[in-house]
Amino acid sequence: MRTTDWTREGPSGAFPQARAAAFPLWQRLVGSRASTPAWELPALLGLLAFSALLYLWDLGREGMANTFYAAAVMSGAQSWKAFFFGSFDAASFVTVDKPPVALWVMELSARIFGFSSWSMLVPEALAGVAAVGLTAVTVRRHAGAAAGLIAGLVLALTPVAALMFRYNQPDGILTLLLVASAYTTLRAVEGGSVRWLVATGVLLGFAFNTKMLQALLVLPAFAVVYLLAAPLRLGRRILGLVGGGIALLVTAGWWPLAVMLIPAADRPYIDGSTNNSIWNLILGYNGLGRIFGGSGPGGAGGGFGFGGAAGLGRLFNAENGGQVSWLLPLAGLALVVGLALRWRAVRTDLNRAGYLLWGGWAMVTVAVFSFMTGIFHPYYTVALAPAVGALVGMGLVDLWRLRRSSLTRWLLPAGLAATGVWAFVLLGRTPDFLGWLRYALLAVSLLSALLLLMPLSRRLALAAITAGLVAVLAGPTAYTVDTVLTTHSGAITSAGPAVTAVGSGGSGGAGGFQPPEGVRGFPGPRAGSAGVPSGGTPPGGAFGNRGQQVSASPALVKYLLAHRGQASWIAAVEGSMNAGGLELTSGQPVMAMGGFSGSDPTPTLSQFQSLVAQGKVRYLVVQSGGGARAGGDRGGTVAQVVSWAEAHGKAVTIAGVSGVTVYDLQGAAAS
Repeated sequence: MRTTDWTREGPSGAFPQARAAAFPLWQRLVGSRASTPAWELPALLGLLAFSALLYLWDLGREGMANTFYAAAVMSGAQSWKAFFFGSFDAASFVTVDKPPVALWVMELSARIFGFSSWSMLVPEALAGVAAVGLTAVTVRRHAGAAAGLIAGLVLALTPVAALMFRYNQPDGILTLLLVASAYTTLRAVEGGSVRWLVATGVLLGFAFNTKMLQALLVLPAFAVVYLLAAPLRLGRRILGLVGGGIALLVTAGWWPLAVMLIPAADRPYIDGSTNNSIWNLILGYNGLGRIFGGSGPGGAGGGFGFGGAAGLGRLFNAENGGQVSWLLPLAGLALVVGLALRWRAVRTDLNRAGYLLWGGWAMVTVAVFSFMTGIFHPYYTVALAPAVGALVGMGLVDLWRLRRSSLTRWLLPAGLAATGVWAFVLLGRTPDFLGWLRYALLAVSLLSALLLLMPLSRRLALAAITAGLVAVLAGPTAYTVDTVLTTHSGAITSAGPAVTAVGSGGSGGAGGFQPPEGVRGFPGPRAGSAGVPSGGTPPGGAFGNRGQQVSASPALVKYLLAHRGQASWIAAVEGSMNAGGLELTSGQPVMAMGGFSGSDPTPTLSQFQSLVAQGKVRYLVVQSGGGARAGGDRGGTVAQVVSWAEAHGKAVTIAGVSGVTVYDLQGAAAS
């Protein structure tokens, strides 16, 4: 293999001293202890450029994406109080139902460049590019340049990654933080460094304050790998884990602790909680409620069917299969083979540590995602993508080496063939999408597998495995390109074209997806996504499509702005789904009663009456048909507020406004 020393100048002096100065940094980053393959750095730069093209291409087509988070980003760009708490509105009535780190990234961009679709979404796209590069570099440290580049490429071409790194959900930032923590963990394992382990704790702490307990799914694998493989005595390894754990607790706990210590009267209501407690949100809706399900306001009740029924087949079903499962067969084979090859290696073997880290990440995540009975959305699976990419990259390199033995020659062909067959099955769920592709990739992957069973020269074998890799990546690549070229919106969205059947035991067909009433996050699949006919949109109204479009009624916005007076909120509405479009169109705070779906117990009737009496709220806007939730099933404190407003407020007729009733409450407080 041709290698080069990047500190040397070329024959024409084209690479000056800057390259020599940069090489030590590159060497520390990737762990180069010898000369680097001449193709490695250009290939990595090419991979990063390709990822940037995927994630930045026509990014403006996504508009405000999920208006729930877009409204929060706008609010945080307007108010530092809203910034700190992750408030939905600039007047800080209620937070979003997640901690604020992902919002902080977008809000800082909005403060620097002004709030827009681009300023909000570009940081997400750049996080994706960074995640791809860091995955490649991390795998390269313990498995070599080829494995690292394949790992990064697989992540870049995972459809759900292309979706989330072009969207304003917190999952993209979460994924980058998890990849970064994998890098620091392996650095800690290499030299037994407590400093790097503390860095892992800090990164996981920020990940926790991005999406709470989901961030800790990787923690068991990281802890086991350090405890097993770090080149230190057992006692020092345990102390190192204690140090990393303290860093994690401090970084994860400071924001919830600050929220807890601030009096409820001086902060917004904690969305998703049943009692305005951050700990209720952590352990309930965003914690154990996700795993075991729950009920009641803010509960994460199970059985909603967004990602199909819980069980071993969930990640392979119609909703999730096309998001992330394309290379899972190959990743599973790679994990088994990689550990088997190194079962008797020395305790500190870095290659085995790499397999344990990425394999542990993958297995825990697959187990939790498969069997959790609380709310599960297909886009959650982006957190699995880096581990799949790493296992595939490492595994292909090991399987390539094993082809030299007659006893193990069949493993690589078997992996490619199984992966090609699974891609054929997945593409069969979208028969109207590039119908020829499934047959072409199946033929090429099987032919490649057959050729690799033969005693070929190294050059021909390399051509065969390259063709096989191209074939098994063709399916996810097509889905990724479709994702990039399609506009997405709303709280529930998915990558790739529409599938022909959705859910277990569902009605099937492109229109078979029917989310139940009262579910947080509905509506908002993008047109053409799983279960939504291409070109179809949910029914609209004065708020836009149930709050998931930016364009609320201009006449409604104009009236509210003109008659707002000194009110803190231009109007109160039922739920953040309705409030998002109105808030983004007006640029002003809107009170989202009941939080995300209108089911949280805020405000109470007495609290609302007090706000009206103080002149902080003048108008209540009620969706026709009742309720903020999908089926209009109003209840709890929001129902009491609406009933009081209907009884004591004055209904206002606004020319050009339909689908809502506007109540003027200026004279209602006395009653």
